[in-house]
This record gives sequence, structure tokens and C-alpha cells, in this order.
Amino acid sequence: MARRVKSKFAEFTKHGFLLGILFFTFLPLYLMLNISLKDNQQFARNPWLPEAPFHWENFIVGWSHIGDKIFNTTFIAFTTTFLAIGIAVLGAFFFARYKAPGSKILFFVFMLLMMYPGVVNMVPTFKLICSLGMYNSHLALIITGIASAQAFTIYVLRNFIEDIPQDLFEAIEIDGGTVLHQIWHIVIPMSMPIIGTLAILRIIGVWNNFVGPLLYLRDSKLQVIAVALLHLEGEYTKNWGELMAGYTIASIPLIIMFLFCMRLFVRGLSAGAVKG
Repeated sequence: MARRVKSKFAEFTKHGFLLGILFFTFLPLYLMLNISLKDNQQFARNPWLPEAPFHWENFIVGWSHIGDKIFNTTFIAFTTTFLAIGIAVLGAFFFARYKAPGSKILFFVFMLLMMYPGVVNMVPTFKLICSLGMYNSHLALIITGIASAQAFTIYVLRNFIEDIPQDLFEAIEIDGGTVLHQIWHIVIPMSMPIIGTLAILRIIGVWNNFVGPLLYLRDSKLQVIAVALLHLEGEYTKNWGELMAGYTIASIPLIIMFLFCMRLFVRGLSAGAVKG
């Protein structure tokens, strides 16, 4: 009897802990949706619970500020992610399968870049972008996004590629396959879970990037969602309903992407736990 009570108490504690984590995880999302349907008076009077009348026009105002920025953000996020992952796969394949002179030193330098604060590069990178004539263009964000993703992505992919059996690569070499054939037919299919996980993290990072677009883009037609949301805050007063409606619209694409890619994301994390 005492053992059964102890087991029930352990189950109750475990489920209570998980429910507590879920509560604090979804509380910001609930508040964002709740406030997006209120005006400032309703928000000041009752910020926690829904209250009629619901102000759906807040979403119209929010869409008018960021609707045309969704395409810009999507283009930059997916282009940056595709190119960053592609280049990182090539770099990780080199570090994992080839023992060239100085490769360990070069990999160590890549690892140092992971500990290098990005804010230190802000001024030199801005001057470089201007000197290359890429200021006020999406290319500036794409190039900097690709460069900033290489150290961590190569580090993770290298560990996965090293665990792929050498016999598979030798089989393709016997059939006359090139290095690109090895990457396309072996590395990418077998590393797809972690590649998908890294791609999701990279898309989220680029989607939420604020400093880069604020520095490199001057034309409002080229701006992205993160900077466009700043204009919803107002200079002297904030309309919290319109602001939260804008944030809700901005978060919908990421939520949809994560729902469709959740299984791939979990597989990547699970594979990392086993291979680590």
C-alpha cells in the first residue's frame, strides 16, 4: 500500500511539473491573443481575461503595417537557410572525412568563432557591406546570415558525418562516384533529421533578426517584419491591441512551420542525443 501511494505521488508530481512548464510556456501566447482583441481601456481595466466587445480591426491595422513585409522576411529567411545549410554541409564533410594538413587548426578556429560575440563585428561588418555596395539590399542580410551560421552548423554536422560508416563512401567510390555523389546520396539523406532541425533554428533566427535589417536596410519597402513591428509601438503612446495583433500575425507563419516540421525537429534532437 505504501509503495502504491508513493508511486501515485511520483506520478502526480511529474504531471504537475509538466503542466506547470506548459502553463508558463503558453501563457505569453494566450496574453498576446487576448490583448490583440482589446483597446487600451480594456487592456488597462482587465489585461488577463477576454472582454467584449472584441476589436477585430486591430488585425487590420497590424496587417497594414507588416503584411507586405512577410514576403521580404520569408525570402530572406529561406534563402539564407538554404545557402547556409548547403555550404555548411560541404564544410562539415571536409572536416569529417579528410585529414588535410592544418584542418584541425582550421576547425579549432571555427570553434572559437562560436564564442565570439556578434556585436563586436557590427561596425566592421557594416563598413564591409557598404564598401561592397550591398547596403540597402537583401543581399546584405543573406550574406551576413550565411556567415553567422557556419560555425555552429559545421560543428554539429561534422559529428554526424563522422558517425556514417566509411563502407558507404567506399561503395560509391568503387562505382565511380565523386565527392558530390557521396554528399548527395549518403550525407544528406542520413543527416536529414539534424539538417531539418538546424534549418528550423536558422529560419527562426533570421525571422526574428532585428539588428541586421535595422542596420543594412534603409528603404521601407525592403524592410522585414521585425523592424516593421517597431512602427506599431508609436512615438508617444502605444496601442497595445494593434501591437499584439501585429505580433500575432508575425508569429503565425512560424507556428505553422513548426507544426508541420515538429516530427522532423524531434527526430533531429533525438538523433543528437543518441549520437552525442
